[in-house]
This record gives sequence, C-alpha cells and structure tokens, in this order.
Amino acid sequence: MGLEFIHKLPSASEVKEQYPLSSELIAQKAKRDEEIKAIFTGESHKFLLVIGPCSADHEDPVLEYCHKLKEIAKEVEDKILIVPRIYTNKPRTTGEGYKGMLHQPDPEKRANLIEGIFAIRKLHMRVLEETGFSTADEMLYPDNLSYLSDMMSYIAVGARSVENQQHRLVASGVDVPCGMKNPTSGDLGVMLNSIYAGQHGHEFIFREWEVKSSGNPYTHAIMRGLQNKHGEMVQNYHYEDLKLLHSLYEERNLVNPAAVVDTNHCNSGKQHREQLRIAQEIMHSRKYSQELANFVKGLMVESYLIEGACKVEEHIFGKSITDPCIGWEDTVRLISNVYEYEQQTKY
Repeated sequence: MGLEFIHKLPSASEVKEQYPLSSELIAQKAKRDEEIKAIFTGESHKFLLVIGPCSADHEDPVLEYCHKLKEIAKEVEDKILIVPRIYTNKPRTTGEGYKGMLHQPDPEKRANLIEGIFAIRKLHMRVLEETGFSTADEMLYPDNLSYLSDMMSYIAVGARSVENQQHRLVASGVDVPCGMKNPTSGDLGVMLNSIYAGQHGHEFIFREWEVKSSGNPYTHAIMRGLQNKHGEMVQNYHYEDLKLLHSLYEERNLVNPAAVVDTNHCNSGKQHREQLRIAQEIMHSRKYSQELANFVKGLMVESYLIEGACKVEEHIFGKSITDPCIGWEDTVRLISNVYEYEQQTKY
C-alpha cells in the first residue's frame, strides 16, 4: 500500500473535550440555526449573507474582521442575517498550494494536521464566543465534519466535491442548511441530483461506522458560475439563469426550493470587485420578480480587511493569501446596497 501512516488523529470527542462549548454558546448556536433554517423554509423573509475571506488563514485578522462584521450586522439585522465564512479547508485543483488552516495552521510551515484540527476548532469557537456568530465552512472532507459541527450553522459542498457520493450522503445527515454548488462544468442536473440525495435518508459508512441519515430538508443550490470546454469562465447568476433553476426545481420532488448565489469564482471571472455589481444585479432581479424574491435566499461573498490578495511571505495583515477579496470599505458598501434593496423588495 502506497500510504505512510504518520500520526493517528484525535477523535472529534477528544478535540471537543479539550475545547468544549459552554451552555450559553450551545444555546446561541441553536438560536442561530433556527433563524437560518427559517429563511430556507420561507418562514422568515430575511436575506442570508455568507461573507468573509476566501480562506481563514490567520486567527487574528479573521477575528478582527468578524468583530467589524458584528457591528454592521446590528445595523441591518431586521432584513439581513449574516454568517461569517470561516473557511479552514481549501480545495486545490491540482493538489498543489495552500490547503487551509486545517493542513497548515501556520502557512509558512509544513503541514501539521493534528495542530490544524485544534487550530480550526479554536478559531471557530473564538468567533462564536466573541461575536455571537455561528459560522460557515466548506465540507471539503466529510470525515472532519464532527470537529466543527457544533459551531457551524451553514455548510457548503464545493464544485469539485458535489458529484462525490460521500459528500452527498453526509450532507443528508447534517441538521443545518447545506449548499450544493454547481459543478465546475455548470451541469445543473448534477447539482439538483446532489440536492435530492441530500434531502433524502441513506445508510452508509462514516468514520468506520454503519450509519443512517434522515435527510436534510435544508439542502439547496449554490450558483457559482462555470468553465466551458474551452476553459472560459461563464456566469450563471443572471435573471434567466435563476428563472431556469427555479423551473428545474419545480420539475423535481424537492422541498424548500432555494438558491444562494456565489458572487465570486467563475461568476466574477475572479475579478473580485465585480462582486459589488453582481450582488446589485441579483438584488434587482429579486426586486423585479416575486418568484425570485422568494427563491433566491442569499449571497456568498469573498471579503476581507484589505482588498486583493498577496503572497504568504508578504505578511499583509487581513489580506487574502488565496483568491482576491473585496476590502472592508467595499464590504460595507455591498452590505448597505443589499439592505437598501431588501427594504424595497416585496414578498
């Protein structure tokens, strides 16, 4: 077998025992879960905003960002529910490059997954403790879900993972909203099949156990753009794209029809400042169409303290070391624009 077994990793229960949640934090997270679920069932007309850095690469700037986000969240809480992106696992197309805090708690040192597991739990916990925000992260590795499941109120399955059987089955066993991104090819049928799988129960292998899931009725679509056969980036956030997705939902036996739009990645052509324009277009589509106002539940935005991206060795506090993000001033502008549209949108 061509694998070298380096270290036995701690179990989720061992990690949670070292960094346990207080009863107050458990209650706060449960409250947030219900608020977010209500958006997807239609009981709440608040708009969801999953926003934050491309990768949560260092603890201090992420916490500073979340504290800033907390202040603006108070100003818009009657219309918008904000969930910070604390993305600690990064998919790499070729396997090369920074794979996130889970792999490298210090981006300038070699991988250390034991330290990484504790580092990501500590970071998610500090965000919850200090700001009251339960968090969002990507389910890049389904086996790692248990390390953070008691703090996350939103989970995303990425474009490279959405066709994977294990991701679909594990999504069916989580009890918070789980977004399925369209695959890099853009095939909406693949995404909708993943949503169907996530919404239904299954029996499968998970962490050396035979387990049974009951289905997750909050599994939904995330539109993130695509790459065509020529490698060109193509958007799928326009009015016609969202109307098409809604019609495809209606053809299938899916509950709680819902879409979240990722304003970066292929939708922006990786031009990070385009996220402001894209957000505005989506909000205009929702204002124009009652159907879309009830169907498009939120946005996913990549934002950090400082605009753009830099190399790890540049040591620029609060600037992304992976994909470029909008900076704080543009973040405030985007949230304010979304809030203004929400005030005008009728449900």
